[in-house]
Amino acid sequence: MQLSSPRPAAGAAVDPITLDQVDEVRVTTLVDNTFDALLPDDERTRRVSFGAGTMAAPQFEGRATAVGLVAEHGFSTLVSVRRGTSTTTLLFDTGLSPGAMVTNADRLGVDLGDVQAVVLSHGHFDHAGGLAGLIDRGGARRLPMVVHPLVWTRRRIAVPGQDVFELPTLSRRALAHEGIEVVERRVPSLLVDGAVLITGEIDRTTEFERGMPPSHQALVNGEWQHDPVVLDDQALVVHVRGRGLLVLTGCGHAGAVNIVRHAQRLTGVSRLHALIGGLHLSGPAFEPIISPTVAALTAAAPNLIVPGHCTGWRAQHALAAALPDAWVQGSSGTTYRMSAPAAA
Repeated sequence: MQLSSPRPAAGAAVDPITLDQVDEVRVTTLVDNTFDALLPDDERTRRVSFGAGTMAAPQFEGRATAVGLVAEHGFSTLVSVRRGTSTTTLLFDTGLSPGAMVTNADRLGVDLGDVQAVVLSHGHFDHAGGLAGLIDRGGARRLPMVVHPLVWTRRRIAVPGQDVFELPTLSRRALAHEGIEVVERRVPSLLVDGAVLITGEIDRTTEFERGMPPSHQALVNGEWQHDPVVLDDQALVVHVRGRGLLVLTGCGHAGAVNIVRHAQRLTGVSRLHALIGGLHLSGPAFEPIISPTVAALTAAAPNLIVPGHCTGWRAQHALAAALPDAWVQGSSGTTYRMSAPAAA
């Protein structure tokens, strides 16, 4: 059976995860594909406008201009989890380029020195490129980084009739040289004293989420082979007290529905409160599964859904139409706040 084929995973998890509930979680998008300075705040989001910083510009009076935030084909979020008076901050992915994440953090007034661990959703370079900027700042030494063991896989895009593009590949040796403490796990991990779950490998159980097209290849035993599953893809999960699960994805290569159902099954928590991150529904290989994905996510009835990065405009429109009260437009610099209900 191919790894991309659905595998039955009925009933409760064999090894269920007890995920402690938290009082509040804030997810700040440091890097996303878009930046819109005109989006308004609301009760669950805080936006950033053009006043995020200034840069020298001699053509203006005062020789300076206001700037917004960097947007690029990459993804990075800051996740702050609070229980009582204790708050822990994690970095989930780091964006595409060495400078975008740290530039945006500076403009947001975010101190990356407060980050206590890094989690990589998978090894693709548009989620790991910003590690260079973090290292240059001296913010990565002795910092634990949770990854799947296949994060080091060499991959390429080989579209017939086009030049082959080999993706930049992370170097375990280089990261160790910089003092990053790499933690490799295929199975679920609990961070923040049991309050944050990193899923590890995700069960592929739906009939329609079949992964990457044949042009996505990996080097296996010296030969390039179709890599449909991106098996290192993992998500971050938090249980917000009285609300349900927050599921944070990087690209969602395992399939958005597979990821949500896997998180529900692992934790035994059926309520999906929020889904944030890339859902990888863009382009001709994935647009055919927009409809069943939207149907399944609509049935899950999240209170908040923020599709970002690689979701694609067709899927964005479909999700916005199906979940008008839950859907929120993503943008670099936005903070999403999810908190437990106020005590009566």
